Amino acid sequence: MVSPRIGLWLVGARGGVASTATLGLCALKRRLIGAAGLVSELPQFAGLELAAWESFVVGGHEIRAGSLRDSALELANSSRAIDGRLVDECRDDLAEIDLRIRPGVLCRSGAAVEDLASLDLPQDPTPRDCIRRLQGDLAEFIAAENLEHLVLVNVASTEPPVQPADLPSRWAELDATLDDWSTCRLPASSLYAIAAIEMGLSAVNFTPSLGSSPPAIDDLARQRKARHMGCDGKTGETLMKSVLAPMFRQRNLHVMSWVGHNIFGNLDGVVLNDPANKASKVASKDHLIGEILGYRPQTLVSIEYIESLGDWKTAWDHIHFTGFLGTPMTLQFIWQGCDSLLAGPLVLDLARFTEKAWRRGEIGLMTFLASFFKSPYGIGEHDFTRQFQALEAWVAGA
Repeated sequence: MVSPRIGLWLVGARGGVASTATLGLCALKRRLIGAAGLVSELPQFAGLELAAWESFVVGGHEIRAGSLRDSALELANSSRAIDGRLVDECRDDLAEIDLRIRPGVLCRSGAAVEDLASLDLPQDPTPRDCIRRLQGDLAEFIAAENLEHLVLVNVASTEPPVQPADLPSRWAELDATLDDWSTCRLPASSLYAIAAIEMGLSAVNFTPSLGSSPPAIDDLARQRKARHMGCDGKTGETLMKSVLAPMFRQRNLHVMSWVGHNIFGNLDGVVLNDPANKASKVASKDHLIGEILGYRPQTLVSIEYIESLGDWKTAWDHIHFTGFLGTPMTLQFIWQGCDSLLAGPLVLDLARFTEKAWRRGEIGLMTFLASFFKSPYGIGEHDFTRQFQALEAWVAGA
């Protein structure tokens, strides 16, 4: 393993996913935990010379007051998802990282996200001023920590949908809209992405929000020799869909309908309880079935907030399909997992693989990371096995 100093900048730095990834990184550095859940620790990646865990320094943006320790203890005490003793052993590390968290951005994030904000956030006169403020935070972090590179990962709450097709396709045209909030249609997730990419850094969108998906932002990435990827981390029910749907296709079993009900109770659930924000998530979870099968069965995705569940989520799927002689059959599965514990290690994996792509001089979309996302940018392949083979092929080309 190589040991450069690499910044991991988390947007939504005190949320469940970010605090889990941060606690996990601290525990990895202290040799307190094993490698379960970390894709980058699989044997086939051992020769890739990925950055050591000790190389990463964490900072971030946040709209809520509090501390990383409090967020981690919430997972330990309320959700019973992690061992509180682990939080205590890493408390000094978490306190140090808290000092590197800066006030974030609220822009087209939806009323549900705005209601969560508890910090006194700066009032930026224009979108361009907002981007410059974010870049100032990133530059200060890079200088203070003597970093060689920085990977920004957005793990903030889901924003209401914005269609990339409604935006200019070239960076020069999109750039011209940044001088007035009335002409800028970009949400906060895209402003964060632009801030990093314009500096030649790396940006990863783990959320279903717009992020760096507009072609104009990819145009900027290529101009600045930056790299980016997204969107929406694939951790649970959709992961199962991307594994099971190819089975039906390959066995020539016709899927008539696929229904998925999801219930969970964390802050993400609070935000997704708002129909405007929920629309982004449902679209991201629902589209891949038809794209894998080659036809579109009747589908339904529901997401409901159940407060008592905390960070635990349950997905129940009912698949109605036709077999030989036209006989209807049914497959059902139940996925139960801790939301933040499923997502957290993938954030660390993405930082590691992205840092390697930077070291290899790659720019633009990192399509080899498609297996990590529900709606991967720039690629129409949603079969998990094929996506993972693309990651392995990228490794083989190192």
